[in-house]
Amino acid sequence: MGEPYYITTAISYPNGKPHIGHAYEAIAADVIARFQRALGRDVRFQTGTDEHGLKMAQKARETGVSPRELSDEMSSYFIKMCDDLDISYDVFIRTTEERHHASVQELWRRMEAKGDLYLDRYEGWYSIRDEAYYDESELAADEGGEKLSPQGTPVEWTVEESWFFRLSKYAEPLLALYNENPQFIQPDGRRNEVMRFVEGGLRDLSVSRTSFDWGVKVPGSDGHVMYVWVDALANYLTGLGFPDESGDFARYWPANLHLIGKDIVRFHTVYWPAFLMSADIALPDQVFGHGFLLNRGQKESKSLGNVTDPLELAERFGVDPLRYFLMREVAFGQDGSYSPEAIVTRCNAELANSYGNLVQRVLSMIFKNMDGTLETFSSTDDDDVLLAAVFSACRDELPREFEALNFSAGIDAWMKGVFACNAYVDEQAPWSLRKTDPDRMKAVLLTLFMAIRDLTIAIAPVVPASAHKVLDQIGIPADQRDFAALTDADWYMARVATGEKLGAPSPAFPRLEMPEDTGTA
Repeated sequence: MGEPYYITTAISYPNGKPHIGHAYEAIAADVIARFQRALGRDVRFQTGTDEHGLKMAQKARETGVSPRELSDEMSSYFIKMCDDLDISYDVFIRTTEERHHASVQELWRRMEAKGDLYLDRYEGWYSIRDEAYYDESELAADEGGEKLSPQGTPVEWTVEESWFFRLSKYAEPLLALYNENPQFIQPDGRRNEVMRFVEGGLRDLSVSRTSFDWGVKVPGSDGHVMYVWVDALANYLTGLGFPDESGDFARYWPANLHLIGKDIVRFHTVYWPAFLMSADIALPDQVFGHGFLLNRGQKESKSLGNVTDPLELAERFGVDPLRYFLMREVAFGQDGSYSPEAIVTRCNAELANSYGNLVQRVLSMIFKNMDGTLETFSSTDDDDVLLAAVFSACRDELPREFEALNFSAGIDAWMKGVFACNAYVDEQAPWSLRKTDPDRMKAVLLTLFMAIRDLTIAIAPVVPASAHKVLDQIGIPADQRDFAALTDADWYMARVATGEKLGAPSPAFPRLEMPEDTGTA
C-alpha cells in the first residue's frame, strides 16, 4: 500500500442546488485525487454537505418541511452532482449523521478541558448568509445606509447568551505557524491576507447559538447548539472515525490538503487550526483557496439570471470536455471565466482536433494498413526524439506542475507532447510511406502508438472516462495505467507478445457543437 494522501473539499451548504462553483471544486479535487493515485499513493478523498445552521432552518420553514427533510432532499442533489461528474470520492460526509455529532462533541469537550471555552453574552453583527460574525470595522454600507459584511451580505445585530472560544489566545501561535510553514496557506496572496487579519488582533469567537436548535447540541449546556463552523470544520475528522484515533484516523490524519473556495479561507486557516491546537490534534499540511468561476466575466447571481447548472453543461458538452476546460482554462488559485463558446473553442482545438484526431488517425492507419498488428520495428533518430519529447512532457513536466496544483501549466506541457506528435505525423507522412517504404510506415505508426499510450495515461486524471476508453482500445491492462507504467521500458514488447490486434477505433473526443440557443462558436 502506497504512502497515504488525504484530500478534502469544503462541504457544501445545501440550502440551494449545486452551482458551477461546487462542480469546479469537486472536479479539481478529483483530478488531484486521481493524480495522486496514479503516483501510487493510498488516497482518501472526502467531500460532503454541511446541513446545520440558521440558513437551513429558515429555508425549511419557508418551504414547509422539517430541516431534516430539507437536508435529505438537498444533499441528494450534491451526491448526484458528484456521481454525474465522475468524482471518485471515498467518503461523502453529511453533518446530520450521528457519528458526526459524536465527533464534534468530542472536539468541544477537548477544547473545554483546555480551558478555551467560557459562557458569556454575545452582542454584535452577524450575517445569516455567511454564517459569520463581523466586527464593526469590517462592515460597509449600501446606498440606503444598510450595513453589509465584507462579502456584501446583510448583517443583523444579534444579542444572546453564547459560549465563546478563546481565539485571542491563539494569535501568536497562528502567526508562528504561518511564518514557519509558508505552504500552510496557498496561494501566497491568501496567506498574506490571513496574516494581516491575524496581526490586526483576534477577538474571542462566539461558538454557540440559542435562537434556533437545528445543529449539534453543546454537551452539558441545554438550549445551546454549536456555531455551524465548529460543526462543519470537524467533518474532516469525522470521516476518519474520530474520536477513535486508530484505523483510518491514524493512517490519514493530518490531511495533506483542504481544497476550498477563497471566500472561506479565514475559517479554515484561523478558526480551524486554533480549534485543533486547543484540542491537541495535529494540523493539516495545507489549505488551498481557489478562485471563483465567472460567467462571461460576471459573478453568477439569481438576480442577474446567469446561474449555471453544472449538470446542464455536462449534458451539453460531455463530462470530460467540461472537466478538461475547467482545469485547462483557469490558472488554479485565480478567478476565471467560462462560457459555452469558450468551452467549445478550447475543447475542439485541443481535445478533438489535436489529441483526439491524432489518436483516431494513427489507430485507423494501424488497423487499415497493418491489419491492427503490433510488431517490433527499427527506430530512427526522429522516432527517438519524438518519444523523448513525449516522455518528458508526460513523466516529468505534467506531474511536476500537477503536484504544485498548476493544472493549466501541466496540461500545457502535455499539449506540447501532442503538438510534437502531430508535427511528426506531418513530417513523416505515413500515408505516403505505405507505397514507398512500408517498413518505415510501420515504424512511424508504432512510434506514434507508443507516444499515444503515454499521452493518454498522463491526461487520465483530467478526462478519466475518455482516457480509459482509448487505453481500452489499444489494449493497455487496467493495472498498467499509472505513472509508474511510463517508466516501464518493456511494456511495448509485452503488449506485442500478447498477439492481440487493434480493432477499428471509435472517436473518444468528437467535436462539440454550440447549442442553438447560444449562437455559433
